[in-house]
Amino acid sequence: MNVDLNKIKKIYFIGIGGIGLSAIAQFMKENGKEISGSDLSPSLMTDKLEKLGVKVFIGQSKENISQDINLVIYTTAVPENNPELKRARELKIKTITYPESLGLIFNDKFGIAVCGTHGKSSVSAMAGLLLDDAKLDPSIVVGSIMPRYNSNLKIGKSEYFIAEACEYERSFLNLNPKIIILNNIELDHTDYYKNIEDMKNAFKEFISHLPEDGMLIINGDDKVASSIKYQVLSVVKFGLNETNNVRGCDVRFESGIIKFKVSYNNKDLGEFVLKMPGMFNVYNALGVIALGLTLKIPVDIIKNSLSGYSGIWRRFEIKGKYKNALVISDYAHHPTAVKATTEAARQFYPNKRIFAVFQPHQHNRTKKLYIDFVKSFDDADVVILSEIFDVAGREENNDQNVSSLDLANDVKSKISPLKKGVRGIFKLNTNSVFYAKDLEETRRLIDENIKSDDVLLIMGAGDIYKVADELVG
Repeated sequence: MNVDLNKIKKIYFIGIGGIGLSAIAQFMKENGKEISGSDLSPSLMTDKLEKLGVKVFIGQSKENISQDINLVIYTTAVPENNPELKRARELKIKTITYPESLGLIFNDKFGIAVCGTHGKSSVSAMAGLLLDDAKLDPSIVVGSIMPRYNSNLKIGKSEYFIAEACEYERSFLNLNPKIIILNNIELDHTDYYKNIEDMKNAFKEFISHLPEDGMLIINGDDKVASSIKYQVLSVVKFGLNETNNVRGCDVRFESGIIKFKVSYNNKDLGEFVLKMPGMFNVYNALGVIALGLTLKIPVDIIKNSLSGYSGIWRRFEIKGKYKNALVISDYAHHPTAVKATTEAARQFYPNKRIFAVFQPHQHNRTKKLYIDFVKSFDDADVVILSEIFDVAGREENNDQNVSSLDLANDVKSKISPLKKGVRGIFKLNTNSVFYAKDLEETRRLIDENIKSDDVLLIMGAGDIYKVADELVG
């Protein structure tokens, strides 16, 4: 890719409100470029960019593309017939995708890439905050909002650059990191990947981007990730099994916290504390601990940083109260993540009713992972399944024959009439599983069924977050 940023003055972003592109737009703005862009609708990110002095067009038109633009960066969700993209190419303006633009600013640094099906945003944020707490002043790009910076981006002055590396369409192959943290591998993005072997091959190719002196930090408990045959000189494995270099053990869930002990190559590092729920966050923390030890950050700093971590936007994000019920918003959209998030709510709030609201993301994913979705709600007491969120440009007509109504009916059909609740206090029954045709009906069903002191868990990667925002707004 032949782009010299030193010669670029004016950049236009198509899809500028996206969580990835908005970070690149901010980065380029901070580095003295003249930035403008468009999106289909206003959002939190477009509002933030406008406050920074970025011209944002709502709606996309070829008239927005002028001859004096030096570079157009666009989201991979943009179709080839997009009027702005077509106009840029007619004018022979250089066009690159978001993953390519991330590579432009990442590959000149000491890059730390976080990849895996689950936990990328959380681990990237945890790792970034750790390096910041260790006075290493990293740059950070995360697919969420980090409360400390009120942004999805932190621009540091050091050589360290931490980025979330997405596997969709093999986007992460644009990055050449010095360190890779690999959380886990599970089939996802079923509209792109043929099967789990196809995904494994993509991750294997990404690992091959490490230099000879690079480091792979990998979840040694994840069977799929561990089955990859890689040629890396330096490997640190993390997990709960005894074979791992960084090993967690004696995990205890207490009121509002998780405690666990850690050893490094059989050396006891003592007890660590997290304020975030779920075994998945224990694994996330172990990956970050492995990174900290690799970078020779003192153990006390690692402990203090992790104990102070309070999460990121839409990752078990406590929004507030509605009718005296606790409202939590989460991005979970894969069945493993939905199940783990619901379990985490149960662990943190064992004596409360767990009221789970879920909007599946994309018909293809719902169809291909359907059986696992049906099994995802065992820890809930009430379930609302909002209609599937359509993803523009990624949906096929032959996938439209699945609905959240099917999912609701099959969740009901697997419930035994004699099934006891996890704690023997409440239970999921056929009268506590609901289908909602849209967000308006979702909101109505919440109002009709919510009780004081419930934990209202609102999950999905589509627009379901708007319901959580409205409830506590």
